[in-house]
Amino acid sequence: MPHVEDIHTDPEDLGETVPLSREYAAREGSPILTHVAPRIFTLTYFQPCMSCTFCNDHCCSYGVALDLPNQARIKEHAEGIRPYTTGEVKDWFLTDTCEDTDFPGAVALDTKVVGRGCAFLRPNSRGCGIHAYTIDRGMDYHALKPIYCSLFPVTVDGGYLVPSCEVDEKSLLCVGPGATVYRGSRDELLFYFGKELVAELDALEATTLAPQPAERRSLSVS
Repeated sequence: MPHVEDIHTDPEDLGETVPLSREYAAREGSPILTHVAPRIFTLTYFQPCMSCTFCNDHCCSYGVALDLPNQARIKEHAEGIRPYTTGEVKDWFLTDTCEDTDFPGAVALDTKVVGRGCAFLRPNSRGCGIHAYTIDRGMDYHALKPIYCSLFPVTVDGGYLVPSCEVDEKSLLCVGPGATVYRGSRDELLFYFGKELVAELDALEATTLAPQPAERRSLSVS
């Protein structure tokens, strides 16, 4: 997952990408998608995540970067969220911020790592404490959960929709047979970016996965 110390990767180092037909802005105005890496349609991992019995929430090992308005919304629910987290409220966030246009408000900061991972990991159970808190209260988890937690295992790097680095590097424990990273994130992309983006991505997926025509071979004449 992205962190504020990360520097946007040079587009030439993002692997093969293709331009989208237009820019797609997320609900809060950022991030804005301009390109996509077709390998999101072929790279696979174990999904659904909460059925996993072997990773111990490995994807949350390093915390996540989030925007300042998101941080403020979480703090408004601090009293309720606290029992679902590891550490006290003061242990939830780092203080260093970074300007980054891939976040609403163009400024981001990291959650802290406490114990086995993100401060918002549930201490005595699986999964995200923010997500569990919202579900228990009948809330839409998108109201509080950071966008890049929801989008994982895809992410946005300088406007490019790409697999998270843990997928490309194969350091994510659940990389292997299963759903494609696109299919695992499709519903979240639909929520944040809308039907038109997903329709375009579905079409690109079909093209990427379509059998390639057999190479024409010249007929020899005896």
